[in-house]
Amino acid sequence: MNIMAGGKLPARQVRARHLLFILLATAAILLVPLVAMQFTAEVRWTVGDFIVAGTLLAGTGIIFDLAMSNTRTRKTRLVAAAAIGLAFLSIWAELAVGIVGSPFAGS
Repeated sequence: MNIMAGGKLPARQVRARHLLFILLATAAILLVPLVAMQFTAEVRWTVGDFIVAGTLLAGTGIIFDLAMSNTRTRKTRLVAAAAIGLAFLSIWAELAVGIVGSPFAGS
């Protein structure tokens, strides 16, 4: 059984805990527009919006977790985190307002 350095849990259990945390964080973030929809008409999300946002958030979290666990040096982790963050923000901006004008922007 593979034990991660400095920990007492097997690597498989650590990964499961990370995945659970990512999914719970995604759900918590998605609660914000869900609650806002109950109080204002300015927030109008459809089921598709929640699916796309959830996929984007959870996917980014999982990719970030994999990148951090598979890189060794601080510099490599910083570059990977910056690239993942930039990709997330670019996709989010394109989906939200259509910066580039792709078909994904909904126009």
